Amino acid sequence: MKLNVVVLLLLLIISTATCCPPSDHRALLAFRSALKEPYLGIFNSWTGQDCCHNWYGISCDSLTHRVADINLRGESEDPIFERAHRTGFMTGYISPAICDLTRLSAITIADWKGISGEIPKCITRLPFLRTLDLIGNQISGVIPNDIGRLHRLAVLNVADNRISGSIPNSLTNLSSLMHLDLRNNLISGVIPADIGRLTMLSRALLSGNRITGRIPESLTRIYRLADVDLSGNQLYGTITPSLGRMSVLATLNLDGNKFSGKIPEGFGPRSYFTVLDLSYNNLKGPIPRSISGASFIGHLDLSHNHLCGKIPVGSPFNHLEAASFMYNDCLCGKPLSACLKN
Repeated sequence: MKLNVVVLLLLLIISTATCCPPSDHRALLAFRSALKEPYLGIFNSWTGQDCCHNWYGISCDSLTHRVADINLRGESEDPIFERAHRTGFMTGYISPAICDLTRLSAITIADWKGISGEIPKCITRLPFLRTLDLIGNQISGVIPNDIGRLHRLAVLNVADNRISGSIPNSLTNLSSLMHLDLRNNLISGVIPADIGRLTMLSRALLSGNRITGRIPESLTRIYRLADVDLSGNQLYGTITPSLGRMSVLATLNLDGNKFSGKIPEGFGPRSYFTVLDLSYNNLKGPIPRSISGASFIGHLDLSHNHLCGKIPVGSPFNHLEAASFMYNDCLCGKPLSACLKN
């Protein structure tokens, strides 16, 4: 009898040690209460006291048993979506109770289409946060002004929402940031002048906003930067020549802005672009011959500008179609019509 009691006590101790603490349990239930998911039943598994096991989208640290990850995606290949034959839809808002999960390293609440409200300001008090992914909702308000406190943050993705205001200057304090995606929001103001402090950044995706001003020169000093998408904004001024010489930069989308002046003679053997899109701007003058010196340019679009002169021959121009050059003032030569001889 005594042995059975001892065994039961040991099992109880082990069970308690591997459960999430009551504070995390309460925080998750408060977080859930602010959301409504009517079709898939993803919260049906959120029962019992142990939120570390079999709670959909929740992962805990194996040592501390604190909640470490919230991973709720509205578009997934998980069987729960396949059985329902639909993508997810969720309404409500992100409760500030999420900030009570002080050991969180990743928050992914993505592609639910109907979640609104603002990003809780207290989210900047989560010192271990590495991923904040809120893409594809209806979240409004601003990016928290002190976002720069999240020194471990590597991924900041709030694309496809209704975020307004400007990019906080403190964002340039995110020394670990590798992926910045602010696409398709209502963000205005300028790109912070010292964005070059983000030395780990590999992707800067800011398209489809209302950002104005010039491209900061410091951006071109981010060595790891591979993808830059600033299209569909209100940026102006000249295009800095050093953009063409960035050794890792592979995609550069500047289309749909107000850039003026000439395309700079800034290309050379270090230039390797899978995509270079400068269409729908106010660029004038000839196409620089230095583009021919690039080691590779896969897709080039210079259409809808005010360019003039003969299209250079050779790579990459010999594999491009007429659409890449159309709707300029007076470009000529292959693949457009032949230039008139004097």
